[in-house]
Amino acid sequence: MAKLTQEEILSYLEEATILELNDLVSAIEEKFGVVAAAAVAAPAAAEEAATGPTEVTVTLTSVGGTKVAVIKAVREITGLGLVDAKKLVDSAPAAIKENIAPEEADQIKEKLMAAGATVEIK
Repeated sequence: MAKLTQEEILSYLEEATILELNDLVSAIEEKFGVVAAAAVAAPAAAEEAATGPTEVTVTLTSVGGTKVAVIKAVREITGLGLVDAKKLVDSAPAAIKENIAPEEADQIKEKLMAAGATVEIK
């Protein structure tokens, strides 16, 4: 049997139908006792786990006993007016700021916790 070159194999793969490729993968799995699996997301997930997320959301999970202080903190953080800040606090759990840097999220968390709120960063 003549040995195929890499170019010949790639040329075949470019022209093969999905059914032919599926049959080829099945035959390779059976002959060599392996399982074909895509590892596309693994490198991205591993990189994010190593470096951490680049954008997070700060969520007010509960107000605590000092609602007025939490409303003031929310106004300062978001720039909302009194009525809108109160609505946001009353609707807890609610996102205070979304898609922000983790460093900014930590600062916001500190302010809200100092006001007596419970906060989550995701």
